[in-house]
Amino acid sequence: MSAYALTDSWTMTRRELAHWARQPGRLVVGLVFPVMLLLMFAYLIGGGRGVTGQYRDYLVPGMLALTMAFGLEGTMLAVTQDLEKGVIDRFRSLPMANGAVLVGRSAADMLQSALGLAILIGVGYALGWRVHGSPAEFLGAVGLLLLLRFAMLWIGIHLAMVAGKPELVQAVQILVWPVGFLSNALATPKSMPGWLGTAVEWNPMSQTATAVRDLLGGPGGEPGHVWAAVVWPLGLLAVFFPLAVRRFARLSS
Repeated sequence: MSAYALTDSWTMTRRELAHWARQPGRLVVGLVFPVMLLLMFAYLIGGGRGVTGQYRDYLVPGMLALTMAFGLEGTMLAVTQDLEKGVIDRFRSLPMANGAVLVGRSAADMLQSALGLAILIGVGYALGWRVHGSPAEFLGAVGLLLLLRFAMLWIGIHLAMVAGKPELVQAVQILVWPVGFLSNALATPKSMPGWLGTAVEWNPMSQTATAVRDLLGGPGGEPGHVWAAVVWPLGLLAVFFPLAVRRFARLSS
């Protein structure tokens, strides 16, 4: 990416950060929701069918992966609202790098996701969960989680431009829940019917959750899943990133 494109993308990122300052409530809700889910499953639901060892050691890495799919509606709504209000058309009329608006929006989302991960990890520690891997393995696990988020984000951006209207975002966002809960974030595939367990094991989110558990030394981790946790998001990015940029370039053309 050229220095010109980086400058434009950073300008758009600052625009999104300014929205945080004007609307802090949306940011707070996005950060608190995963914490509420973690506390609910840890204290109210519990369980851990098929999990050996402490369930919280299994749950926390799974929730870290699961929350990488949540909160996409904020970015999707922002994109569709800019489309509906003609803001993106005005940006496209300026001498600006193609896709800088989308890159700026994704950068702001990634900053929020990193902050959310830090908060959720802190809550996990307060619940008694501990990291048993090395500092390098911990950073590798965080990198895998953010890579999954980045891939999910560009899927959301593309779907938002396909939807085109804020009222249609909710219908698209509903699709995230089956993908998230049809994973091994909360229970092992061994506790599920055979056909469902197979589908769950192939879920990209399950691959990331398993790799994170392995790197952090928790139950449910299996060696060899790190490569899948890298290949799956990169494959999704290879499809949806160019689709999103191409669709953005064709808007109002």
